[in-house]
Amino acid sequence: MNFEQLATIITDTHQQLQQSAVKAVNQRLTVRNWLIGFYIVEFEQNGEDRATYGEQLLKNLEQRINQKALSVTLFQWSRKFYLLYPRFNLLIKHSFMLICETPSHKLIVNEEKQIYETLSHKLQNIENEDNDENIPAEKLLSSISFSHFIELMKIDNPVKRLYYEMLTIQTGLSVRELKRQIDALSYERIGLSGDMEHALTTIQQKIHPQTVTDTVKDDYFFEFLNIPQQRVLLLKESELETLLLDHLRDFIIELGNGFCFEARQKRILIADEYFFIDMVFYHRILKAHILLEVKISPFDHAHVSQLYSYLNYYKAEVMEPDDNPPIGILLVTNKNDALVQYATAGMDEQIFVSKYKLQLPTEQQLKDLILKTIRQ
Repeated sequence: MNFEQLATIITDTHQQLQQSAVKAVNQRLTVRNWLIGFYIVEFEQNGEDRATYGEQLLKNLEQRINQKALSVTLFQWSRKFYLLYPRFNLLIKHSFMLICETPSHKLIVNEEKQIYETLSHKLQNIENEDNDENIPAEKLLSSISFSHFIELMKIDNPVKRLYYEMLTIQTGLSVRELKRQIDALSYERIGLSGDMEHALTTIQQKIHPQTVTDTVKDDYFFEFLNIPQQRVLLLKESELETLLLDHLRDFIIELGNGFCFEARQKRILIADEYFFIDMVFYHRILKAHILLEVKISPFDHAHVSQLYSYLNYYKAEVMEPDDNPPIGILLVTNKNDALVQYATAGMDEQIFVSKYKLQLPTEQQLKDLILKTIRQ
């Protein structure tokens, strides 16, 4: 072993064990919060002096306990956590029994011991809701932090919540990425893929894009524009552009991670003629300009020629030495895959043709697909 190998081994050991420690702490905090919720609900239902506290219970608890981490907000989320995830009871019962075995617990008076025994009995007898329409409790508890659970608990629809539980586990979402997926209506649009495994893999690639292909989606959804069905056929391209930019936050969320808006109707001069690019973005991860053209019609090979000219202009006139080559995205209402293949043959891989839709699948379509995936 040389010095560099020694340093590498120490670094690897530190990182691996530190990650394990963080994960263990997160799990313990989740267990703690579930138990806090359990205690509060039990008191609200069966406490001898519950009527004395009423709606002020959580505030009174915060003042009485007087510890910074134990606040009204935490108590509120803990109570909701217990009510939404009662099936954690058997997993958490072990942690509860460890508390009862601590030296300080053995010194408590008989009346308090009876309370612990009563709580232990109730933990054992909570109705277990684990079934083939739920992710196993052990998997949830070992894979999802309480910060994730807070975002999940904001979702009222249980099937929708189930989807985001699955998405978090399978793609390793951070809390920030989970919020982004919820904002981007990932659940509502997943049903159109028909293939959950492929859809989850695609989402993971979009969260951490490594290549140009990872960045561009096959389908984009602009349901946030709320365009009435009867108006869709009368929509002009300029109107669609305006609507997208009026909803720029939602539009960028839909495009994906890393997009930064630069310009609309970007004017460029080629020889003695002016041309206008619908929208220009810069991708901070790929370090490349993205030229986006929006059409209100199906794919036409002439669209590719136009976009390819814009890309060549950007390569020659705009691209900086440390930029990667520009990327072109053509958004159309429908595309003939064979025609797209022939129209782009021989070109580089910087042009992508994607469809956009203005409506999402039905709730039943989503439910059927997600439950089918859970049962596999």
